Amino acid sequence: MGGHGALIVGLKNPQSYRSISAFAPICNPTNVPWGVKAFTGYLGEDKEAWKQYDACELMRGFAGDVKPPILVDTGSADKFLEVQLQPQALEGAIKDSGYSPATLRMQEGYDHSYFFISTFIDDHINFHADALLVGHEA
Repeated sequence: MGGHGALIVGLKNPQSYRSISAFAPICNPTNVPWGVKAFTGYLGEDKEAWKQYDACELMRGFAGDVKPPILVDTGSADKFLEVQLQPQALEGAIKDSGYSPATLRMQEGYDHSYFFISTFIDDHINFHADALLVGHEA
């Protein structure tokens, strides 16, 4: 599963996850070329139906009592950053909804490569491990 899938599965099922993280997700697929192509092909022309698979739309409409913490990392040198990924859209949706805690990090100089993931994977593993420990301290 890519970052987009992790975000939407976690936001749609917050009671099932203690934490959510993603590397370089497509944050607002209803408004980017990849998302429009994919959603049209899989879901048809009804753009309202697409919203249930868009992390920004899910965030804006989030009404759950349980809010798993979110960690998202994106590289500033990612060639998909502006046209496809649009982390600024997710940042805006988080602010609009008041969802907390959510941490979006822009990693300077990193692209969409293995080296990006390998550099920050320990942070994500520790993030999830810490979330599993909350409420389970001895």
